[in-house]
Amino acid sequence: MVRVFNHYVSEKLVLLVVLEALVLIFAVHLGLAFHLAEPGAPIVISGTAVPPPAAAYSLGILIVMNSMGLYQADAWKDPQSILVRPVAALLAGLGLIFLMMYLVPSLYMGPDGLAIMVIVAVTGSGLVRFGLSKWDNLVAFKPRVLVLGTGSRAVQLAELAEGNHNHVIVGYVTLQPSANHYVPLPRVLSMAPGESLPSVVEKYGIDQIVVAVRDRRGGGLPVQELLECRSKGVKVAELSTYFEREYQQVSLESLNASWMVLGEGFGQGLFRSAVKRLFDCAASTALLLLTLPVMLLAAICIYLESGLPVLYRQERVGQGGRVFTMHKLRSMKNGAESHGTPRWAGVDDARATRVGRIIRKLRIDELPQLVNVLKGEMSFVGPRPERPFFVDKLVKQIPYYSLRHSVMPGITGWAQVRYRYGASLDDAVEKLQYDLYYVKNHSLFLDLVILISTVEVVLWNRGAR
Repeated sequence: MVRVFNHYVSEKLVLLVVLEALVLIFAVHLGLAFHLAEPGAPIVISGTAVPPPAAAYSLGILIVMNSMGLYQADAWKDPQSILVRPVAALLAGLGLIFLMMYLVPSLYMGPDGLAIMVIVAVTGSGLVRFGLSKWDNLVAFKPRVLVLGTGSRAVQLAELAEGNHNHVIVGYVTLQPSANHYVPLPRVLSMAPGESLPSVVEKYGIDQIVVAVRDRRGGGLPVQELLECRSKGVKVAELSTYFEREYQQVSLESLNASWMVLGEGFGQGLFRSAVKRLFDCAASTALLLLTLPVMLLAAICIYLESGLPVLYRQERVGQGGRVFTMHKLRSMKNGAESHGTPRWAGVDDARATRVGRIIRKLRIDELPQLVNVLKGEMSFVGPRPERPFFVDKLVKQIPYYSLRHSVMPGITGWAQVRYRYGASLDDAVEKLQYDLYYVKNHSLFLDLVILISTVEVVLWNRGAR
């Protein structure tokens, strides 16, 4: 993983983006050269600088591909999406190119140049992805990881490691005699009497050690041996740091207050806040104007099906624990909570109306929250605000839950693009781990990543209820 503006990004993802950007720039460059060449004359690509059309088209297509989920690891778990997403990205990319050529005539390259560009771009992108997929399957290029500890702190790592192809968990080492192992027994490496940790590292060719030992008192942690491994080039990381880097979340099971207090993150700079606020105001104003017809149509449909009120107002907890009124288009029947006890929305919730099911899947019901953004109660990106009833319960049951209120809540957030819809205490715990990652590492770059990923979530209907 490499760190880009406080956000951890996979090296393979960076390489994929760079290679595909080069392919796209070359494809556009070739298309322009083909279009401008005289009939019968050889095609010549002159100059070393990247022409503005190539840069503009390439950036636009990369954003479209990201919005279609082509840079999401889980996008390839569904066999249908392997074909559907690239085709959708191609069609959307072509639509974007036509729009750019219409708005900026100097970007025009003609049907001949466009055809060449598409053929080269699709072929090159396919070859790049095929090559990287083959390289990704080579175990020899993956870091070999040794975990110190076999207790409850290591069990979550053992579960997540099954689906992580960025590294190889060689095994788990127990530093003290114990009959209770929470990790799979076949993966527990036994150390011979007198065998040292550096010898185990050398024996198994370890590249990194993850410290998952809970009790470190009385020599529970072999500091000198870890220092020896470190001096030989072996990386050593705390379990909390490893989770943050590899899974982009802050694991509650491995979390301790000192790690948060002494570590990096939790920046709240004035410049960052000012730029974020300016972006929120400009973007929310533009989106309100653009989506006003959609909201009016949805409001009419809601009224025709179930009458007034069309808008639904609900108290939510915002930054600093302050309660504000959040606006939504009503998607449930009138009196959905007439019994007086709030509850989470479930799958195929019987309280939802027919119109409500549609606008919830398309996230149209969230559009009135743009008013909350303009009022300064919410931001575009941040932890989703929760209802006071649930916050009171969750603060008592989940450690560090109140930390998510240290930043302004958002219409979308890191937890929304990384995890399914939350409807239980376990879901709240999982989403909090992503929210804490955002609170600790938030930046304008991460906000941009989340906004682009939100498009993919909406288009492919992930997590809606």
